[in-house]
Amino acid sequence: MEFQAIWQFSSERTLVLFLDGKISLDKQKLCWSLAEYLKENPIVVETVVGMNALTLYLDISTIKSAKCLNTQREILQALTDEFVANFNPVSNTQSSGKHVKIPVIYGGEFGMDLTDSAKRLGMSVIELVERHSAPIYTVYFIGFQAGFPYLGGLPDELHLPRHTKPRTNVPAGSVGIGGAQTGIYPFSSPGGWQLLGRTQLPLFDKANTPPTLLQAGDTLQFVVQDILE
Repeated sequence: MEFQAIWQFSSERTLVLFLDGKISLDKQKLCWSLAEYLKENPIVVETVVGMNALTLYLDISTIKSAKCLNTQREILQALTDEFVANFNPVSNTQSSGKHVKIPVIYGGEFGMDLTDSAKRLGMSVIELVERHSAPIYTVYFIGFQAGFPYLGGLPDELHLPRHTKPRTNVPAGSVGIGGAQTGIYPFSSPGGWQLLGRTQLPLFDKANTPPTLLQAGDTLQFVVQDILE
């Protein structure tokens, strides 16, 4: 794969993987697979995958000096370099999760920013809804809230800035855009994303196993139930 993957310390026991270039699904597949590969290393206690990012938590109990710690980083870097050189995103299986359709009511009280967002983007409300609901999105990782999916696949022409002053309460199920991301709020919370609509489909239920509707590697598509003025 034609990009660099460099490990750097963020603390004495955590390494963060830096990937150059734009966010992509191929890089996300690399992070998923590399996390599975490196967690078998005895020095790695935990792996945490983010948006085209990977963090390793290390067991440093037997490391006696900064030099020894850097040697471990160099070993992990060498393993990573070899892994990246041989990685084939087409054969990666983590991205073959389930597909979920998310019913959404766009606009009105459910999508308070839909009209303004369409104006900002220079398109009609109908066109914005059509473009937002057309792609198949991939769940890159779950974060921020339990069940909150960070999605890859938002078209470049739909990128929108976050509100400079976040709302104190965004209703559960709200579907919005923040920067280059689109996502769904599983719970009511403060938030600064541009709200386009809302779904009644619960994203988190502690009675289920797993409790989150979506997991990394799943795909989803927004299904238009209605468009309100």
